[in-house]
Amino acid sequence: MDIYSVYNLHTVYGLTTFVVNIFLSIAVIFLQRKQPNSVYAWLLFIWLFPVIGFIFYILFSQKFSLRRIYRYSKNDNSNYNDKLKMQKREISLSPLQAFYDFGDFKDNIEYHINVSDALYTKNNRVEIFTDGKELFDQMKEDFRNAKKSINVEFYIINNDNLGNEIIDILEEKAKEGVEVRILYDEIGSNHVTKFVKKIRAAGGKIGPFLPSKLHFISRYFNTRLNYRNHRKNVVIDGKIGYIGGFNIGDEYLGLKKKFGYWRDTHLRIQGDAVKEMQWRFLSDWSTTGQENVVFNEIKEYPQFFPEDEAEDFGSTGIQIVASGPDMTNQVIKQGYIKMINDAKDNIRITSPYFVLDNSIDEALKIALNSGVKVEILIPNKPDHPFIYPTTLSYVGELIEYGAKVYRYLPGFVHSKVMTIDDSLSVVGSCNFDIRSFSLNFECSAFIYDRKVTQELNKYFNKDLEVSDHYSLGKYLNRDTNQKIKESLSRLLAPLL
Repeated sequence: MDIYSVYNLHTVYGLTTFVVNIFLSIAVIFLQRKQPNSVYAWLLFIWLFPVIGFIFYILFSQKFSLRRIYRYSKNDNSNYNDKLKMQKREISLSPLQAFYDFGDFKDNIEYHINVSDALYTKNNRVEIFTDGKELFDQMKEDFRNAKKSINVEFYIINNDNLGNEIIDILEEKAKEGVEVRILYDEIGSNHVTKFVKKIRAAGGKIGPFLPSKLHFISRYFNTRLNYRNHRKNVVIDGKIGYIGGFNIGDEYLGLKKKFGYWRDTHLRIQGDAVKEMQWRFLSDWSTTGQENVVFNEIKEYPQFFPEDEAEDFGSTGIQIVASGPDMTNQVIKQGYIKMINDAKDNIRITSPYFVLDNSIDEALKIALNSGVKVEILIPNKPDHPFIYPTTLSYVGELIEYGAKVYRYLPGFVHSKVMTIDDSLSVVGSCNFDIRSFSLNFECSAFIYDRKVTQELNKYFNKDLEVSDHYSLGKYLNRDTNQKIKESLSRLLAPLL
């Protein structure tokens, strides 16, 4: 091939690439209803990496259809709907007329009742776990004591020592006649083939959330690749629920040197809120297509919803709030903003990732300018190198507004916790990042209880004792290489 032919080929390739990028840019701008920051980031990525950008856009940026993806939901249950309507009515009544005592959190509760369809329950008991071994020892004991049903939902179930131990217990319970269902994410849990065979052979059920129609290439080409089920939700006999940040794997026990000690937060809940967790699981489970269950009355399914035994579990108010790309509103993020706006004294946030959109970034800056003390705990080491500079960029900006930022030294902090004024808190799977707010399916417990919130703050204080204060001086004196990394990663933050 002579030099002129090569030149012509390059010219054709360049012109074709230019035309394709023009049409793709039009699609990004006019066909996909995205936030401006996201549009700018995709345009930058597409023009910097023409071919790769096109492939990534197809895989990662397709808008999730708002069609009903669940075969059944809370709306299929007349009992649930009646309670929800009653609580919406109660919100409008005066305190003397109302049956429910919403206390100082009426507006927060009202928001989630109206927008998230999250029932408020108050007969609950909460235990906090921050150590993986303690959590899974208790969870395994609860599994072994199960009599009717075990429903398990995790983003990651690893094929390692802990994963196999958990699966072995669930296999035995399935053989005993306990109804066992395991829901996993196809991308997060990509080595579960052996587990699937074992559980199904024992009579249990197991499957991926929103399975790809092309199972054999689902890990490599899936137009839903960007929308992951990040929820961690366990319900046992309809009486005990677990929710928080831990997944199932040896690293969550601190057994991998790469991460060191794994610092996370999970809740064990008993009481009325467990029913709401059960509904969340069953709705998510319906996406597997394995069962077509029609829920008209919860009394028809005692294995999931046991009859009330009038047991007093305490007085902890809880709403179980789920969010995902199938929803019009980013309800967990908006719940965070509501809490931040209501804060009078202090805001404490723990998150492994800190990548903010404009709304929550502005809310935190307004709080700081209003004299509210904001403290943020992040890891001292990255598990995703590209995201960590973005996290440092966002927290650095808040440091300049007066926020106190700390980096956890003993290992990796993976907790997703926020507390407000020692009175209101949230624990769940939702990170403080754009991905969790808008792309992932998440689930968190909003907790209206001073005692629980103060206990979470005690753990926060202990974490600060072994953390590095990332001061304004350290941020301003970071080296040029770090500044370049932060600037480049910040440009693509909406894509992370």
